[in-house]
Amino acid sequence: MKLLKHITDHDAVQALGPGLITGAADDDPSGIATYSQAGAQFGFNMLWTVVLTYPLMVGIQLVSARIGFITGDGLAANIRRAYPRPLLWMIVLLLLVANIINIAADVAAMGEALRLVIGVGTAHLYSLACGFLCLSLQVFLPYRSYVRVLKWLTLGLLAYVATVFAVHLSWGQVLRASLMPHFDWNATSIGMIVAIFGTTISPYLFFWQASQEVEEMREGTRRSLRKVKLDTLIGMAFSNLVAFFIILTAAATLNGVDIQSSAQAAEALKPVAGEFASLIFALGILGTGLLAIPVLAGSAAYAVTESFQWKNGLDFKLLEAREFYAIISLATIGGMALDFAPVDPIKALLWSAQINGVIAVPIMIIMMLLANNKKLMGQATLTRRHTVLGWMGVALMFAAVFGMLAC
Repeated sequence: MKLLKHITDHDAVQALGPGLITGAADDDPSGIATYSQAGAQFGFNMLWTVVLTYPLMVGIQLVSARIGFITGDGLAANIRRAYPRPLLWMIVLLLLVANIINIAADVAAMGEALRLVIGVGTAHLYSLACGFLCLSLQVFLPYRSYVRVLKWLTLGLLAYVATVFAVHLSWGQVLRASLMPHFDWNATSIGMIVAIFGTTISPYLFFWQASQEVEEMREGTRRSLRKVKLDTLIGMAFSNLVAFFIILTAAATLNGVDIQSSAQAAEALKPVAGEFASLIFALGILGTGLLAIPVLAGSAAYAVTESFQWKNGLDFKLLEAREFYAIISLATIGGMALDFAPVDPIKALLWSAQINGVIAVPIMIIMMLLANNKKLMGQATLTRRHTVLGWMGVALMFAAVFGMLAC
């Protein structure tokens, strides 16, 4: 009730910014496909993952936001300042690879969703169109000018929330599955847990939110830490709520079905909730793709340019930050090209999520150390409670990755 009151406050509405966009971008098309796979393959048994990750996701995103807010520099710039260059370059390279694979999965999903909306044509052609549209918007239009419109398209994802109430469910079973973890100790089950964790707690979100807090400061939008916290709480709540209901709906309607894409998950709504819900959800996939691809490409560009101390920012014009936009272009076009490689798209999707889960561990460790570094943070280092929450997130991610590698 306290969170709900905060959300309805005028101050809460004014506080919404990088945290909300980060949370919405976390439910990107590839994430939707991962959650749909989890529900279809494992039923209710994966619901606990998004319940467990919410406080940990909030904790680690607050760490990244705090670093950007206090230091006035992005995450890569702070790593460059505090650690050896080879470590920075290794992290940035892994982030770039994971993001390009993720962009490929998102562009492919957008093509499938557009084919579903239009009803004719080929998904590959639509994927190219979506990819070039995303790139053009990033290069030629200030990000904040169109993100205000696009973020409302993500409300189409709430079609999954509505669909749940159109099917018969045992809510007692749902509650037990949400609060009592249950999984089989095998490579498939552990791999899916890592994929969900990697999709939910993704490294590109760390780099993005820290850099966006810096962008807010550049524009003169000096917010308090309270508003940064509130923004992050709401954004991550929206992200995990949608993820929870995607898994739940897939478990209720697609149990045992081999999901290959988010568009296939959208089509599955037709027999249950009708053509309109399927169409709205497909539009939601397009909206989240248009929102998430700039975040994926932009976070890679922030990381690379901060590493080499090049000018960066989505509100700069093309010629004002050429290196920054060059990285965005390479990442987006690289993802589009990967869609034409002889790679199973669903495997690429899982690889992306699992790579995110693996590289999240060292990045989270570095972030925790940075946030408690008094030379960088001054008197604004983490509180004891926040420190404990952050290290719990690191431990959870490490345990999941260790279990996957051990299997």
